Amino acid sequence: MAGPLAGVRVVEFAAIGPGPFCAMLLADMGAEILRIDRPGRAAADISARGRASLALDLKEAAAVETCLAVLGAADVLIEGFRPGVMERLGLGPEIVCAANPRLIYGRMTGWGQSGPLAASAGHDINYIALTGALEAIGGDAPVPPLNLVGDYGGGSLYLAMGIAAALYERATSGLGQVIDAAIVDGAASLTSVFHNPRAFSLPSAARGEHMLSGAAPFYGVYKCADGKFISVGALEPQFYAAFLQILGLPADALGDQHNRADWPAGRARLEALFATRPRDEWAALFEGSDACVAPVLTLEEAPHHPQMQGRFTPEGGYHIPNPAPRFSRTQSELRTGYAKAGEGGDEMLAAWCVK
Repeated sequence: MAGPLAGVRVVEFAAIGPGPFCAMLLADMGAEILRIDRPGRAAADISARGRASLALDLKEAAAVETCLAVLGAADVLIEGFRPGVMERLGLGPEIVCAANPRLIYGRMTGWGQSGPLAASAGHDINYIALTGALEAIGGDAPVPPLNLVGDYGGGSLYLAMGIAAALYERATSGLGQVIDAAIVDGAASLTSVFHNPRAFSLPSAARGEHMLSGAAPFYGVYKCADGKFISVGALEPQFYAAFLQILGLPADALGDQHNRADWPAGRARLEALFATRPRDEWAALFEGSDACVAPVLTLEEAPHHPQMQGRFTPEGGYHIPNPAPRFSRTQSELRTGYAKAGEGGDEMLAAWCVK
């Protein structure tokens, strides 16, 4: 197997959302993933690609014994159940890590392992709501940013980073450890720089008032004549100057760039201007310049843009983003293929020498 994590063995207890997505990232980087599935699952989403499956009913003692055996040969465990579930199954860290002290035990939850909401249900929108991230995104009302900020940004990526760090530390100590990856922790961490609006010379980080949330005319999205959108990010003076020059506007056309009192009129003028041409005409006008302007593409359009070509792989009528980041020597590899529940698991157990 290729990738910087080649040889790392990961046992993933099937869940939804950020846990499987984290496992997908590790698989693309070369890790061997054995997914413990519920019997009977016929299909899974794209984040379940690239690993073998073992179908087990964890309510049965024999299934738990199989899990303990395979975990004895594993490097990493990923689970995304509510707090206490793994303990009730007899697969909590006290038992599993005692049997395999080198195991890195990754726990993915929304609210964390403790606190008044720890046992409550929730989804991405709830987690980012409580961190302040959701309130800061949108216009008249907060807009859910898909589940990018919570599940995948604050959850999957932080767990993957934690696993990588724990693997590095284990090379010195010889010991694994438990990773508590709560989406509320990761999402809150992502908002770090916005907790001090003074760093941006702004009075507030409230929705619609921040320079990066749509208040400034030089950083935002504009509707074009065809109903599509163009993005503008001309923050620095040299990029702002290039932006105005390409538009054929004088330097003071939008007022003083950093005077908030001039922003509403400047935005109104740009709204009227961008509404005069279709998106792709504006994109062609700014293409290759330092004005920091780019078309807002749909998910279907993105793989076909010249800059994005080669960054996706066609699969079953759609496109899968290629693994990121890129490595110069131990290249990651896109792992396709979707195992049904129980498919490939027995072979992986034999390869791991589990009796």
